[in-house]
Amino acid sequence: MAIPAPNHPCWQKLANGGLSRIKTQHLGTQLMAKRIERSADPLPAKAAEIHAFFTKWERILPTEIAQLATI
Repeated sequence: MAIPAPNHPCWQKLANGGLSRIKTQHLGTQLMAKRIERSADPLPAKAAEIHAFFTKWERILPTEIAQLATI
């Protein structure tokens, strides 16, 4: 499954609390989700960081990436 484009609405939804709904056993993803949740950064910055994370780890996170479009 391909990563959605950076302008896809799923990134804004994830940055706005949707990361808590992603089911994952990957520790890095869990830590990133907690950091984003506690961050005071603006929503577009959070969305860009989440997109960059999933783009970087695309090969080892196919299950999590499959969930992105359902958020």
